[in-house]
Amino acid sequence: ARKYGFLKDKDENLSGEDIREGMSAVLSIKLPEPQFEGQTKGKLGNSETKGIVESLTNEFLSNFMEENPKISKIVLDKVISAQRAREAARKARDLTRKRSIFDNTPLPGKLADCQSSDIKETEIFIVEGDSAGGSAKQGRDKKNQAILPLRGKIMNVEKARLDKILGYQEIKSMITAFGTGIGEDFSLDRLRYGKIIIMTDADVDGAHIRTLLLTFFYRYMRDLIDNGNIYIAQPPLYKVTKNRKEYYCYTDKDLDILLNEIGRSGYQLQRYKGLGEMNADQLYDTTMDPNQRVLLKVGVDDALAADEIFTTLMGDKVEPRREFIEENAKYVKNLDI
Repeated sequence: ARKYGFLKDKDENLSGEDIREGMSAVLSIKLPEPQFEGQTKGKLGNSETKGIVESLTNEFLSNFMEENPKISKIVLDKVISAQRAREAARKARDLTRKRSIFDNTPLPGKLADCQSSDIKETEIFIVEGDSAGGSAKQGRDKKNQAILPLRGKIMNVEKARLDKILGYQEIKSMITAFGTGIGEDFSLDRLRYGKIIIMTDADVDGAHIRTLLLTFFYRYMRDLIDNGNIYIAQPPLYKVTKNRKEYYCYTDKDLDILLNEIGRSGYQLQRYKGLGEMNADQLYDTTMDPNQRVLLKVGVDDALAADEIFTTLMGDKVEPRREFIEENAKYVKNLDI
């Protein structure tokens, strides 16, 4: 399965249970002096026979699978489906049993948690919507990558009281998933993920969601920023296809450099407006794979300056925000409106 690309390096090996699921085999064996176990005589007891049968069967099946690729593909598709069904059932059981080790609050039901509890390798992706969330869940490395989909934009915490903020379901889901608590109960010692990665669309709405999340983290979970736990994923803006080869560009400059290298004719260009436009493999390879992705660490070098910017952009006063927009509008391009 791995040889023919059915399994990736990050995927778990198939189990015997997966392979045997729904399959039957009939063997006709003749041997002298057979010995059977039990009164019902339903199982052969000749121990030397097992090794011989396994060797011959493995050799035959290996040759058969090599010589009949169409049948092999059908068999492997069935085995992979059985593996996915087994994993889905296991995760469903784990989610119903798993609780935060620090309190009795269940983890959010929509959280696709990771298998590892080692904070040095765990990370959680905050994504917007079921479409991007579905692709992220399918493409992720289940060992150490968790996915928490949010429904739409979270509330603007700059304009809300803490009791109202804590009553908002999407914010409650994040607090519970992170495990740190909030306010006086906040503790980095209880943090469940080493990296909290905001993964939004590369458009205006995505930038708005990102700003709302950063405002919440800055106001109520500031230690996560100071400790270097908050990151922003950088999904590609463009996919370029030429001569059946695909290239991904993260900025206009990247695109210009690529076109200078491969030529400016005979190519197809796609501009991604949303993460949901990528399939699971593309999303993982371009935005989630630790070996290839681009992450921006969120840091606050000048707390006073950052505080002023957040207040200007997200606060109640309209005039400072209008002035900021008028002064910076000339720098904005590629608006998807």
